[in-house]
Amino acid sequence: MRTWGSASEIWKLYRKGGLTPAFASIFDLESAQQIAYIRSLMKDQARYNMDHVSLSELQAVVFDLETTGFAPQQGDEIISIGAVALYGDRCAENELFYSLVNPNRVIPPHVEQLTSITNELASQAPGLIEALGKFLDFVRNRVLIAHGSGHDKRFINAALWKTSRVMSQHRVLDTMIVASKLYPERQGSTLDDWLHYYGLDNAGRHHSLQDSLMTAKLWLALMDDVRSRQDVKTLGELYAFLGQE
Repeated sequence: MRTWGSASEIWKLYRKGGLTPAFASIFDLESAQQIAYIRSLMKDQARYNMDHVSLSELQAVVFDLETTGFAPQQGDEIISIGAVALYGDRCAENELFYSLVNPNRVIPPHVEQLTSITNELASQAPGLIEALGKFLDFVRNRVLIAHGSGHDKRFINAALWKTSRVMSQHRVLDTMIVASKLYPERQGSTLDDWLHYYGLDNAGRHHSLQDSLMTAKLWLALMDDVRSRQDVKTLGELYAFLGQE
């Protein structure tokens, strides 16, 4: 696949009409269709306003990424994506998403050790455009939830821009921000700290699917606290409570 830097002319073609035909002139048809699909999903997502949705009926996806490092702008890449669906107060443990991602670069030894994702495993994994498209198809128009979401948002947006020249339009809620708002004296606590605080199991950490399941359980515990301490019933009221209107 050619690099985006060598494909600048395609954006002129795109602006003149026809996304898939334009992309197909330099990419294989399957990749062109995936790009078109991702762009369509992001366009549709921008139309949704879910502030009125009750938290008890909120449909969300809790997700986590494993990456080669912390700086996508310096060449770090996603190596796995994990996610679980959430329906109000229920974590749908039978509705899961998980994919390894081929980063097309060497995974540092300490990351291999931490995540158990080896270079050999990653070399056999789907490419970024395929894994990202499947993840977004799983998410659809649902709200995203993550712990320490800044890291995940940077990588998702870098991946979207690299593959499809779009940015994420999904609303993102962060369990770390919710927890810090409820317990300002505990700011700086890690995911492991919060799991321990709420008596939740942390076995299998640093696996994106397991971390997603743990974060989902943390989210449910936090929402119990929010409802017991604040008059927060809708997504909009939650954003107001968090100062993220």
